[in-house]
Amino acid sequence: MASRKVVNTSVRDLISSLPDEVLGNILSLVPTKLAASTSVLSKRWKHSLSLVNILDFDDSMLLYPNKVTDLPRSCFFDFVDNTLALLVNSQVKKFTLKCRYNLDTSRVDRWIHTVLERGFLELHLTSDEDHCIDSEFFTSNTLVKLTLSHGFYLEEGGCLPNGSVFFPALKTLTLIATGYGADYMFDSLISGCPVLEELFLRYGDGPHGSDWIMVVSSQSIKRLTISSGYSKEKLDDYTSVLFETPSLLFLDYSGYVQEHYTVDFSSLLEARLDLRLWESPIEFNFDYENDVYDDGFGDVTILVAGLSNVKTLHLSPHSLEVLYSCCSSIPLFSNLTDLSFESDEKQGWQVLPLLLKNSPILETLVIKGLAHKVTDKCGDVCACILQKKEVGECCLWRCQVKVLEITGYGGSSKELKQMGHFLEKLKRLEIVKVGVQQENNNHGEYLRVTNGLMKLPRISSKC
Repeated sequence: MASRKVVNTSVRDLISSLPDEVLGNILSLVPTKLAASTSVLSKRWKHSLSLVNILDFDDSMLLYPNKVTDLPRSCFFDFVDNTLALLVNSQVKKFTLKCRYNLDTSRVDRWIHTVLERGFLELHLTSDEDHCIDSEFFTSNTLVKLTLSHGFYLEEGGCLPNGSVFFPALKTLTLIATGYGADYMFDSLISGCPVLEELFLRYGDGPHGSDWIMVVSSQSIKRLTISSGYSKEKLDDYTSVLFETPSLLFLDYSGYVQEHYTVDFSSLLEARLDLRLWESPIEFNFDYENDVYDDGFGDVTILVAGLSNVKTLHLSPHSLEVLYSCCSSIPLFSNLTDLSFESDEKQGWQVLPLLLKNSPILETLVIKGLAHKVTDKCGDVCACILQKKEVGECCLWRCQVKVLEITGYGGSSKELKQMGHFLEKLKRLEIVKVGVQQENNNHGEYLRVTNGLMKLPRISSKC
């Protein structure tokens, strides 16, 4: 008697019984490679396709072909065309396009135009090759998130009258090494987003890495993130930075020091700075007592003064160096309650004594790593300098710090001495948190480090 093959349909039936909305979400997560190689969909799935709310297309399959996805370039473009045609009455909210191969310019233009016309909420575009976007049709009344990355850039000379609105509902804008046909195009794009709340800028790489003109002017932006990794040669024409952002609440700024800053940070509550010098000075010539400093590396005095109302401040090791050598005066941080900074063996703590003295209500101090460059300018914040000379009243004694958090603690003799210095001088400490850096989960070493910490004397009875 011939054997019969029994097919278990339980899994298929379970999937078929799912609600249409769930099937739509499943289709939204299907990788482009799989979907592009699938030529037939069941009637049920074709119906559910209209419920897809995310489209994410990536032509990287064409760069790394294999036996399963060895498809001609036209297949990818045809698939995007057909999908958009099938979803003409869909509820798609997000469209992402990543082009790493040669672009079909006319088709890409048509896709962008279609997305904008159909009222999508998000549009994210990135390309390894240049693609000029026609600014005349680059507008939408529904778009709330927009990303332009690398090769995608706005056409020069488009119809951009003063006061024109590109995206009246846009809340989040991300620009990554994207270009502009002319300097005014960036200003036109920002001013064309009247309710913009979040702006992310990253420059310094790619063919358009230096196209940002270092001006951000917006009455609505609340969060601003800027990362610029320029070389010095790229910025010879730009020596000043303008931040006209009166509604800004959060700033994350990474870049090289410029000669002049103009800022309006009247609402700012939190700032993260990673500022770098063009060249690391051999020695620091700043003398706070005589108010003399070397301005050969730029001047951040106005920028730092604009941060004086923040409640939370984060500084990189390079920023400590910049504040010491490129700031003629440290302002009074009258609202600062949380200060965190990173340490590095190549950068010193020279600016910390004045920074702590000018933070009268500081309550939380977070330090990522205690290892730093020891100089005779570290002052009484650093335990190392106490070996060299006697000091008067320590600036730590007046600190209101209640919480001290140290991460990356290795337990060296220098680190232990620095911890002892903090515990002996910070009179109002209540909580000390130490993140111990372990190697190979050595429990014995961990106990040695923690036991050493617990034996340190503390001036605060509440600690």
